[in-house]
Amino acid sequence: MLKRVSFLSLLLVLAGGTLAHAKHPITFEDLMKVHRISDPQVSPDGRWVAYVQGDVDLQANKVIRHIWLVPVEGGEAHQLTRGDGSDTRPRWSPDGKSLAFISTRGGKSQVWIVPVDGGEASQVTSISTEADGVVWAAKDDTLLFTSNVYPDCADDACNARRLEEREKSKVKAQLIPELLFRHWDAYRDGKYAHLFAVSLQGGPARDLTPGAIDTPTFFLAAPDAYAVSPDGTEVCYTSNRPGGSRTAWSTNNDLYLVPASGGEAKNITKDNPGSDASPQYSPNGRYIAYTSQARDGYESDLIRLRVYDRQTGQVKDLTKGFDQWVSAFAWAPDSDTIYFNAPERGRQPIFKTSVSNPKVQKVLEGMTEDFQATPDGKSIVFTRSSLTQPSEVYGVAVGTAAPTQLTHANDALLAELDMNPAEDVTTKGALGAQIHSLLVKPPDFDPSKKYPAVVLVHGGPQGAWDEAWGYRWNPQMFAAPGYVVIMTNFHGSTGYGQAFVEQISGDWGGACYQDIMLATDYLESLPYVDKARVGAAGASFGGYMIDWIAGHTTRFKALVSHDGVYDNRSMYGETEELWFDEWEFKGPPWEKLGAELRERSSPSNFVQNIQTPMLVVEGQLDYRVPVGQAFQLFTALQRRGVPSRLLYFPDEGHWVNKPQNSQLWYKTVLGWLDQYLRP
Repeated sequence: MLKRVSFLSLLLVLAGGTLAHAKHPITFEDLMKVHRISDPQVSPDGRWVAYVQGDVDLQANKVIRHIWLVPVEGGEAHQLTRGDGSDTRPRWSPDGKSLAFISTRGGKSQVWIVPVDGGEASQVTSISTEADGVVWAAKDDTLLFTSNVYPDCADDACNARRLEEREKSKVKAQLIPELLFRHWDAYRDGKYAHLFAVSLQGGPARDLTPGAIDTPTFFLAAPDAYAVSPDGTEVCYTSNRPGGSRTAWSTNNDLYLVPASGGEAKNITKDNPGSDASPQYSPNGRYIAYTSQARDGYESDLIRLRVYDRQTGQVKDLTKGFDQWVSAFAWAPDSDTIYFNAPERGRQPIFKTSVSNPKVQKVLEGMTEDFQATPDGKSIVFTRSSLTQPSEVYGVAVGTAAPTQLTHANDALLAELDMNPAEDVTTKGALGAQIHSLLVKPPDFDPSKKYPAVVLVHGGPQGAWDEAWGYRWNPQMFAAPGYVVIMTNFHGSTGYGQAFVEQISGDWGGACYQDIMLATDYLESLPYVDKARVGAAGASFGGYMIDWIAGHTTRFKALVSHDGVYDNRSMYGETEELWFDEWEFKGPPWEKLGAELRERSSPSNFVQNIQTPMLVVEGQLDYRVPVGQAFQLFTALQRRGVPSRLLYFPDEGHWVNKPQNSQLWYKTVLGWLDQYLRP
């Protein structure tokens, strides 16, 4: 009897252990439980990393972000800021005793400072037009921030009056004088982005970039479009001058220098016709590193890393011969070495180069972002993610390849989830190319079974599917219901060389379409894929490609088009960034080549062929691919009797960001696919 009890007890223990460690496919509720880690900043003494952690409040329909601290050597993380508002963008004071940050506590976005060893935060700015993008000089009490202000106002009191008058007025009309009167998801409303400097010693903030010009410009400004010299005496910023409507079709951003006290600006990159952006001073103050593109009007030109010598005025190219985009970069403390990341076959490794020896070397593999060198130069701190792990903060000793995970915010959640890692796939493509895809199998995968499949098409088109965690088009959310998912990096994708990027311009319906079809051939050839149950979905350019696919093949059983271009000619007159449209189609639509290329690749010219059921998704605040595109498509589908639905968000732009809207999006999109692809 005793032996029997012991045996039963053992069974119960084993069963309990199995239940305790049982995993399940990811759900939307799980996705919303993820702690969203970003923006790690190393303290001046190299002991701490400040970072931002965002948490979803589904009931309140928002993401609340706060600042946390974790030791560089590893250990327990602790929360530094709290409250109902969001706290973001932590930046260390030169002495390391406090952090400047942006907070929405009180209802408006302003600059605040909090001591790191305990104590209450104090507000630094009270500007009526709100503040963002705070930067702290490395050896001075000068702070920079940005604000969208009325250019004809000489002080904040004027801005405050203008805002109050507009709020109280029953007339909401605008008299618009020039292009780029709206961008992405907001109207300009007569205001322009300006750069301000403020001292902790007191006094009003100084507007360093007065006038009806966006300074800093929004275009290709990563990590920032401005910087302050280490001693706090000089500011470098990005601007597209002389401004006006020209900024809608020109990408000729330049770098300007201005004293932090205000004064006349000096253009230091006027000889380059393309975009110069993202300045960063070297720690010793001698150099300004920045990103640079050669051609005006081409936002997807090769992004190079250059350095300006403040002593000699000379410019040096630090990535000559390197055929990938410089995504972001950071100085090492020696003021010679620069670390940067760049896309490479669905990942984003860290590389390095130097002023004294401009030769590119790979430092670290993987999907890396938000990196910094520690003050002693011995380590790099960064965030890393994958398709099975959300972003966490890591550190790695220079010269080694074994990073240490510093934050573990999502370990407990991930232990409960059944997710398969991405598999690299190479297929034959158009133009004799070999095309790379990422493939994700469903949870509890059984190779003897037959699964439905989904082809996901990325946006851009000069973008890529990366082996990285995401929230809007998370491949694990598509795999969880039982789909095999393939994500193809077709011609035009980044990470495969600049020639590969450029082969899509003027050929939207050509090589990239063939790449996707050939990758789908491979998908359907897999013994565990039911080729009679394959669907496709995409957003932005991916939405365009879904519209194009719909008019050119009936191989898919269901389609999802999100924010896709449907009619190329009307798109030109509806969108805001004309440089993109004019480059991709070789001119405006009233010129012969521009008209021919638009007509040749416009999905609207093939709508009569569409038979596949289609879900169309659009946001009212999407000014990149405006609602007219979706409305035209949905009207045609309904008029022709094609099974179709329109999911319309009056409060979203190009992306669906609000948690409850995201919940509806996933429910609707996956429900649409299930309706046609699952038995």
